[in-house]
Amino acid sequence: MASNPPGPCCATGFRHEGAPTGEIKTIDGVKTYIVSPKNQQRPEKAIVFLTDIFGIFSNSQLLADEFANNGYLTVIPDLFNGDQISVSDMESGKADLGAWLPNHQPANIDPIVESIVKYVRSLGVKKIGAVGYCFGAKYVIRHLKSGKIDVGYSAHPSFVTHEELGAIEGPLSISAAETDSIFTTQLRHESEETLIKVGKPWQINLFSAVTHGFAVRGDLNVPIQKWAKEQAFCQAVAWFRQYL
Repeated sequence: MASNPPGPCCATGFRHEGAPTGEIKTIDGVKTYIVSPKNQQRPEKAIVFLTDIFGIFSNSQLLADEFANNGYLTVIPDLFNGDQISVSDMESGKADLGAWLPNHQPANIDPIVESIVKYVRSLGVKKIGAVGYCFGAKYVIRHLKSGKIDVGYSAHPSFVTHEELGAIEGPLSISAAETDSIFTTQLRHESEETLIKVGKPWQINLFSAVTHGFAVRGDLNVPIQKWAKEQAFCQAVAWFRQYL
């Protein structure tokens, strides 16, 4: 396992303030948040945003808006068909992952990812990047294949197997937390060895003084968490500017 299955740290965090600027549409029966870059009629590059277990909520939407502000059509599909973990459970720490996870396996998620990638291609987009936070990182890596996702970025990945990581066919960047029981130091080093063998461009940035989830659910009132979250986003944008 390149990263461990989701655990309690995956179900905690902080809600970020702000007003999302995109819109919700239904694409092939899937609720989808879509935000377009300003002053671009037909964007040639897009980002598919694969979420953590909380799905489409303010934190992910605000991040998607920032990707759009950097020139990328950005779409967030509802990976869970309305069965995401609630934000109130995040804030109370009462999410029951043991009961939730069996209903959200690759057989459930892969078709949604494939459908949204097909939709984005149908818009005339020439290259697709994908970002995945926690749960969503697994599906960036699973779909980082020719004809699917061209370039990948993940933050504090969970549930990734060595086989999945070893099968990527495009550039991959990862943001990691110093303290993370899911993407541990040992598993991070094992992932480095796997990526070296794959031979595609790769990057792992390690952020000190933060924990699993910092790039999407960190406490922005804590300066080091705010800085790390912002720098992880800059890492993703720089990666896409280089390879997408």
